[in-house]
Amino acid sequence: MMRTRPLKVALLGCGVVGSEVARIMTTHADDLAARIGAPVELAGVAVRRPDRVREGIPAELITTDATALVKRGDIDVVVEVIGGVEPARTLITTAFEHGASVVSANKALLAQDGASLYAAAQQHGQDLYYEAAVAGAIPLIRPLRESLAGDKINRVMGIVNGTTNFILDKMDSSGAGYSEALDEATALGYAEADPTADVEGFDAAAKAAILSGIAFHTRVRLDDVYREGMTEVTAADFASAKQMGCTIKLLAICERAADGGSVTARVHPAMIPLSHPLASVREAYNAVFVEAEAAGQLMFYGPGAGGSPTASAVLGDLVAVCRNKLNEANGPGESAYTQLPVSSMGEVVTRYHISLDVADKPGVLAQVATVFAEHGVSIDTVRQQGKDGEASLVVVTHRAPDAALSGTVEALRKLDTVRGVASIMRVEGE
Repeated sequence: MMRTRPLKVALLGCGVVGSEVARIMTTHADDLAARIGAPVELAGVAVRRPDRVREGIPAELITTDATALVKRGDIDVVVEVIGGVEPARTLITTAFEHGASVVSANKALLAQDGASLYAAAQQHGQDLYYEAAVAGAIPLIRPLRESLAGDKINRVMGIVNGTTNFILDKMDSSGAGYSEALDEATALGYAEADPTADVEGFDAAAKAAILSGIAFHTRVRLDDVYREGMTEVTAADFASAKQMGCTIKLLAICERAADGGSVTARVHPAMIPLSHPLASVREAYNAVFVEAEAAGQLMFYGPGAGGSPTASAVLGDLVAVCRNKLNEANGPGESAYTQLPVSSMGEVVTRYHISLDVADKPGVLAQVATVFAEHGVSIDTVRQQGKDGEASLVVVTHRAPDAALSGTVEALRKLDTVRGVASIMRVEGE
């Protein structure tokens, strides 16, 4: 039997995502009630600009006092889509203190201070759900937290930022340079006026921290994630990738060490073989590849951003949290029992693709090979082309500690016969 008293929801933020959440709650009210077992009522909407027209939202629900809204005491669930660290953190903890569970899309806050939010939720017997914080509409957080809870996850690798994937896809398919592809992404609304968070990898790094924490049952903060942007990727890099049967993607990679004693989390551009499932992810789509001990290889794919896709993830969490409220139960909280250390990037075992500008004369290749040998790095393939006293030398290494590879590159720069290092890129996904 359906309960007649509605569950009350406070919405913090009414931008692209928040307005879509409000719309779906209104237009699909009967379906949501049937799925939950009780009606869901939008009880208040906190905004910064109250004078803006918000179609479908009664004016009496609009408030600029978010703190008063979450303190009301009759609110069952707070949906936070304002982003940023403060005042979001204070509002969320206040909601817990006043008996409300929270659904959030706030990747930056969760990556920086997820542990304290989990602790506050547990202290007050409330839920913290955040499917929308990573990869938009793609069901990913819940499968990692619940469906794979009995398995051992060894690696999570994915494309978790649609803006960067769109730019790199255009560079690959059309031969455009970075600036041209960014301009197109901006014109189409995929890139913000200031794209720094996306193209420098900050957005993906926050998501990598969240995914690592869930996958490996340990606390990984944003500061633990190695980050490298993709603004230096060139058309020449794509040409080199194609010669290797690869393409280039900005990847978030979360790994458990081979001995199981530590984890790593990193974001950087990488060449991946065209045969890898992630190589075919086009436009602004996201995809995440999960490798688990029992389940094997799994891939999650779909739109990673935008009002409707992100609102879909928020509403999925809302339904789950409301069901928990009715049953006087709680969903999964923080699982950080392993307390594994997070290794530095230098300890990560990777492969490099290195393009060198060198003098076209005898003995150059031998000098270069000697530097690799001195640093304990084995060469997989070498390709050399020369003309008019100048040459390009492309070296692909076997896997080695990243610190050894970085040291090799620095030593190469000091050779008299090396005119410059044209490009360096990691190779992943073999």
